[in-house]
Amino acid sequence: MNKKKLGLLPRIVIAIVLGILVGAVSQMMDQPIIVRIGATFNSIFGNFLNFCIPLIIIGFVAPGIADLGEGAGKTLGLTAGIAYISTLIAGTFAFCVDRVLFPSFLKVGSIVMDNAQNAEDTMLPGLFTVEMPPLMGVMTALLISFILGLGIAVTRNKPLKDIFFGFQEIVEKLVANILIPLLPFHIYGIFANMTYAGTVVEIMSVFAKVFVIIIVMHIIIILFQYTVAGTFSKKNPIGMVRNMIPAYMTAIGTQSSAATIPVTVDCTKKNGVSKKMAEFVCPLCATIHLSGSTITLTSCAIAIMMLNGWDVNIAQMFPFIMMLGVTMVAAPGVPGGAVMAALGILESMLGFNEAMLTLMIALYIAQDSFGTACNVTGDGAIAVLMDAIDGGSDK
Repeated sequence: MNKKKLGLLPRIVIAIVLGILVGAVSQMMDQPIIVRIGATFNSIFGNFLNFCIPLIIIGFVAPGIADLGEGAGKTLGLTAGIAYISTLIAGTFAFCVDRVLFPSFLKVGSIVMDNAQNAEDTMLPGLFTVEMPPLMGVMTALLISFILGLGIAVTRNKPLKDIFFGFQEIVEKLVANILIPLLPFHIYGIFANMTYAGTVVEIMSVFAKVFVIIIVMHIIIILFQYTVAGTFSKKNPIGMVRNMIPAYMTAIGTQSSAATIPVTVDCTKKNGVSKKMAEFVCPLCATIHLSGSTITLTSCAIAIMMLNGWDVNIAQMFPFIMMLGVTMVAAPGVPGGAVMAALGILESMLGFNEAMLTLMIALYIAQDSFGTACNVTGDGAIAVLMDAIDGGSDK
């Protein structure tokens, strides 16, 4: 008999609880050595993660863009355009809500996780570290990915495309079999260190409220998407949302847009979308449309920035949201895949350090199932809209 494996979210929860307990006991007994052992693993794993980030970007972004060069011509381009606009709207909506609501309960500058002048005051250092300089910078990796991905799409160079898809498979194995399984240990070390430093209570109390706001925003953006789709298709938005509930619940259970595709397609057909359009748009949008994940990533990033006393403004965040929409195309189909794909721009565009990136991973994974449910439900709205534009043809 195959033993049922413990899912990623339960492992993350166990790691957080264990980290808090170990940090509290170490602080009470004034024995930092246990926390420093965890910090040593964090340092080594963090350096390895930084080394992998450019590889993850090239491995996912280049093939993702190249793959958009094939398909159903104008329908593909229009679907991708609508999905990107939907993602931009979701991210901008999240920014506006966060800027209004977060300051009411979030004490700006209440924690400091910078690795600069305040590191000694907040986080214990590891016993030793192993330097692993990345092969290139994050922005270099992004530029290379865009140039090669667009070049492959335009030239239809199949041998080069096969090479990059082979590289993508290697990177997917790296993420799924090494980085993701080791994340609970990394998160344990971070939370033990934050507990020892006395910042964990503030973080947990703040993010409980942040999560509630995120879920409410998910619901609002779904209603908005179906209102727009219903306006074009002349269908009842509430009725269409009701038909998508099985897909929403399935996504909460699987934490995977890809695994939910059959249910999403079936629910979309119940909304009167043609078989051809439902079976084209839903699998495509499972890869390129991540409005729920964008809301979660934007909100968690803003909360962490505010907690660190950083300035948050639209001039800084909108370019990040625009790039996030592109990066989400590259998100691997594993739990926590979206945040792994976003690590590069969190570091390069917002200036996140290792501790902040790790906290982002933990916070995102805690919300991953709800973000995925929002993603797939929104996919059905885009299918309804595309079917209305196409005229509901079943040819």
